[in-house]
Amino acid sequence: MKTCALQDFMEELRPWLDQDHIHRAELDEQGRFTLYFNDGMKNVYTINDCNRAQLAEVVQSLRQKGVEVNEG
Repeated sequence: MKTCALQDFMEELRPWLDQDHIHRAELDEQGRFTLYFNDGMKNVYTINDCNRAQLAEVVQSLRQKGVEVNEG
């Protein structure tokens, strides 16, 4: 699991979205994002500097890019 700031998370996420490598994502009750890649790999992120509303914006952004997001 990787802990990072929201801005760092979005910067790290950008190239994967541009190249359509993310199969789906999950956001759990603790605010952890799990990204599942098309090659079978997954990365788990804890974003440590944002609130639930900001996470909702990230979810919306992922969905606009065509990524299935499950919230739990």
